[in-house]
Amino acid sequence: MLDLGRTFLQAVEREPGRLAIVDGDKQYSYAEWAPHIGAIQHFFYEQGLVRGDRILTILQNRYEAATIHWACQMAGIAIVPLNWRSKPEEIDFCAQNTDVKLAFVEGVSLKNYQDSETGRLIPVILCADAEPLKDQFYFEQLVDAGVDPLANGLVEDVSVILFTSGTTGKPKGVPRKQRAERAAGIAHVAQNQYAMGEVTLGVMPLYHTMGVRTLLSLCIVNGTYVAVPRWDVDKAIDAIELQKVTHLYLVPTLYHDMLQSKNFTSKRVASVKKLGFAGAPMHDALLLRLSEAFAPDLFVNHYGSSEIYTYTINQDAVAKPGSAGKAGLNARIRVVKLDQGSEQTQPTQLAAFKEEGQIICDLSGDEAFEGYWKRPDADQKSIRHGWFFTGDTGYYDDAGDLFVTGRVDDMIISGGENISPVEIESILSLHPSVGEVAVAGLKDDRLGQKVVAFIRASGLVDSQALDEYCRGSDLINFKRPREYVFVKEIPKSPVGKVLRRLLVAGEYERA
Repeated sequence: MLDLGRTFLQAVEREPGRLAIVDGDKQYSYAEWAPHIGAIQHFFYEQGLVRGDRILTILQNRYEAATIHWACQMAGIAIVPLNWRSKPEEIDFCAQNTDVKLAFVEGVSLKNYQDSETGRLIPVILCADAEPLKDQFYFEQLVDAGVDPLANGLVEDVSVILFTSGTTGKPKGVPRKQRAERAAGIAHVAQNQYAMGEVTLGVMPLYHTMGVRTLLSLCIVNGTYVAVPRWDVDKAIDAIELQKVTHLYLVPTLYHDMLQSKNFTSKRVASVKKLGFAGAPMHDALLLRLSEAFAPDLFVNHYGSSEIYTYTINQDAVAKPGSAGKAGLNARIRVVKLDQGSEQTQPTQLAAFKEEGQIICDLSGDEAFEGYWKRPDADQKSIRHGWFFTGDTGYYDDAGDLFVTGRVDDMIISGGENISPVEIESILSLHPSVGEVAVAGLKDDRLGQKVVAFIRASGLVDSQALDEYCRGSDLINFKRPREYVFVKEIPKSPVGKVLRRLLVAGEYERA
């Protein structure tokens, strides 16, 4: 198997003149971009870094972030990308956990970096809008050197360490080797039916598995990566129209934003022929609206994680709303009974068809990680006898298609019944006056937990109307929300996942 450095060189050799990356005024072909990557790789060596070392980046989705990512692959150095909003204590935890040697930081993140202990210990290279400081390296000066890159990395080298969001406790580092990253990129190309020369919006962050996959898979097909440093819906629509983007791979929240924009028209996005989404379930109403607005040739629901990129794929998301489909090219999955605890010797207690259970995935797959970074406690919880316990709940229908219903931790237990929020959200999302909805379980003296729906309304609607709507649906009565709370916004993570814990904790603003 080719390592990732040679994968990039392959693209340069195949079509050197093809446009590789766009970031505002910066536009480089593969042949023009390669010396920039080589210059950063050479800088690593000048600083004494060797294969197996790790560097930190705190950057938005910029040309600089993509260049550093590829330079790390060339050198066999692992990149540790963090959210550009990371607080000093978060920076310190991740940097110390991975023992990074260098940091690349842009202006908007510089103060938090300088306020961290890491900022006093680790040399920093200033990027993008960061003003040059005395005796500091600056990214643009480094790439001016223009050095041909050398593929010195190996397939067994760690490519990237992605930190999970850490919604409960400290974040976990997910080390992914170059061979797993390349396998995931090739499968992504096949499963999304990418053509040579595809043009994709690089909006999903490069500290997230979806963002990394977009970058790598575009290189495999000599495509164009159109960088979007920070999500701005109108700038994104402008970029789609200007660069004639052919494929979108986003979380549902960003699609929702696009359809809500006054600047969106089907004509402006007519070049987009394929849609893909991941990161969170997409409710039925949004699926139908997107299908009508884009009329895509392909609409893919991708279900996976940082640990194992692909679990399942549904290449016709509209035909079977809510279905995550069947196992991906490199995956084997099972649904096991929810009460199967860690004391079990083997994950053999399979859930029946239509019975909700926990989704697990075979760690023998080509895309899989091999365990968390310096976290044996997390390994013990999630890895058992060659299977990765995802923490997600779901079930198979009679056709063998998987439906993901939520997280084990999100399961609402009301009056002794297990209730998944996703089913209720899908039904409420179809109400014409519901803009967004999230469902959570709140403490209740009698039921243990009661089902509460949090609504961001898009029109005039009240609790009584929504209750009547649910009563007239196929929703079983005990799953019906017992309370409706109207909020200004549904709290979400930077990559668009609903933060139910904030709803449970009352950390939201009422409408």
